[in-house]
Amino acid sequence: MRRPHIRGHRLAIAVAVTTAATLTAGAAGSAFAGPAASPAASPSASTPAPQKAVAAARAAAYAHASATGVGKKDTLKVTDTLIDPDGRAHVRFVRTHRGLPVLGGDLVIHLTAKSAYESVTRAYRHQVDVPDAHPKLSAGQAKAKAAAVAKGRAGEPELVVDARANRTTLAYRVQVADSRTSEAGGARTLVLDAASGAVLSNTAADDSFLSPAVQAKLRARGERLSPATGLGSTAPAAPSATEKAAGSAGFPSAATGSGASLFVGKVPLSTTRTAQKSFTLKDPTRGNTETRDAGNKEAKKVTDGKAFTSTTNRWGNGTTNDRTTAAVDAQYGVTSTLDFYKKTFGRNGIKNDGRGAHALVHFGQKVGNAYWNPDCGCMLYGDGDGKTFTKPLVVLDVTGHELTHGVVEATANLQPTRTDEEGNAFGEPGALNESLADIFGSAVEFSANNPKNPPNYLLGEKLGLDQKFLRRLDKPSLDKLESTVDYWSKASYDTEVHGGSGVSSHAYYLLAEGSGKKTIGGVAYDSATYKGSKVTGIGRNKATAIFYRALTRYMVSTTDFHDARAATLHAAKDLYGAGSTEYKTVDKAWAAVNVTAANAPTAQH
Repeated sequence: MRRPHIRGHRLAIAVAVTTAATLTAGAAGSAFAGPAASPAASPSASTPAPQKAVAAARAAAYAHASATGVGKKDTLKVTDTLIDPDGRAHVRFVRTHRGLPVLGGDLVIHLTAKSAYESVTRAYRHQVDVPDAHPKLSAGQAKAKAAAVAKGRAGEPELVVDARANRTTLAYRVQVADSRTSEAGGARTLVLDAASGAVLSNTAADDSFLSPAVQAKLRARGERLSPATGLGSTAPAAPSATEKAAGSAGFPSAATGSGASLFVGKVPLSTTRTAQKSFTLKDPTRGNTETRDAGNKEAKKVTDGKAFTSTTNRWGNGTTNDRTTAAVDAQYGVTSTLDFYKKTFGRNGIKNDGRGAHALVHFGQKVGNAYWNPDCGCMLYGDGDGKTFTKPLVVLDVTGHELTHGVVEATANLQPTRTDEEGNAFGEPGALNESLADIFGSAVEFSANNPKNPPNYLLGEKLGLDQKFLRRLDKPSLDKLESTVDYWSKASYDTEVHGGSGVSSHAYYLLAEGSGKKTIGGVAYDSATYKGSKVTGIGRNKATAIFYRALTRYMVSTTDFHDARAATLHAAKDLYGAGSTEYKTVDKAWAAVNVTAANAPTAQH
């Protein structure tokens, strides 16, 4: 499927504005900035307010119905508004049709600096029209079917219009809790045809770091992972004079403590002092980001967990003997990820709404995985299954990867095209989602630059796998566990998402570092290209800026690899100009993984 995209102008970093209860604007930092802004590209009094941009975009969507696909029976709900320094705006909408939510109906309207319609990025291009909104299947029948399929407790069915996969079908969406078909009894979302009861989709609510296929393969091999922590039994440093004095003016107040982690050594932690000798592992400087103890139960929300407290503001001992140690890694990972997004892009929180993120450690009984849970907006970490995984999965790049799924959910909301009975997801949009999580998870490591967790282009290198990493960006096919691919082919349309993620991850690495052999941070890389082309990288900072701008402005729920190529080209044009080296290198990087304009599909797969 091909979609029209915005025509770019040379820009500096944009101002991001979210449409939450209170609209907030964040000015992006300079670390990943494009070329210096010209006077014409600087914010001014003429820059439209978010409300003005939303109103103009909504009006444009209806006025340009032939391009946007928005009809008189549709209602648009804004989910994100991004305003560039030169006044151009990008307004993201989801839609309802006849009052029913439309799955696959999301779109982004792009406006000029004068609030005029410029172009649209939309998910599916077929006309959405359900002439009859009366289902043949009753809500009770749908609920019973969903409960039977997912083997759990079904909630109340919601009527929706399923516009995915080139269909327009009246359907029921049903949330099923405590599913015995999901790891650790997680929830699933089923979409059922409201006429026949056929299952149109069945997806896990939680995004897990390790796919069911990988877990099964590791169990079959009898692999027992022994992550190297490198710390042994230790205690955090004694509190400093500043730390002791912090908070004396009143309670609650911010304080600075220290933690001994499993994987990243001794780290400073911003905490909350609740009394003279009482502290909670909650960071008031980052939107009250907090890690709690799930008590080895399958907690449904953060408040189900128990707060970690201390009388000394020193946390953990570097081993699993202390339940707080895993919390140190989790809190450090979450705050490091938030810091990366804020200092790099001016993104204030996962949803860019100023709110902190949360984590629950010691989740469930013998759970060897880590998850992003969109319902509670939190990270869930198991302690390991005791067989394959012997330690909690609280590794820094795992956290960066999973929290990035939250960022993707809040922006493009990339979705797999199908999920099998074992819970493995397939398709290019889902693979792109996994790839972006790997790309930005790696970038979190580079941003933190912790000597106990040296940054690199490897994912899961601290998990103790026999192949020494789970995935890598320079030559993805070295990941034999997931059969990850280096290059695009027509098979990518229906490849498992972790295996397929290699296409865009490889393109990103080539854009950043280029092809061939090199050693970066003590790690040897050797990135080959399709048909042996040579790519000279533009640097990690610029590559990351381009991919982030593409995600937040030019990707939607159905974006595939060829769409991602177009999105990153538009982002490079915006930041550096159409004739720039950066723009030309984006094109070369995608060609080097066999994604070109010439082999772009002409219809939805």
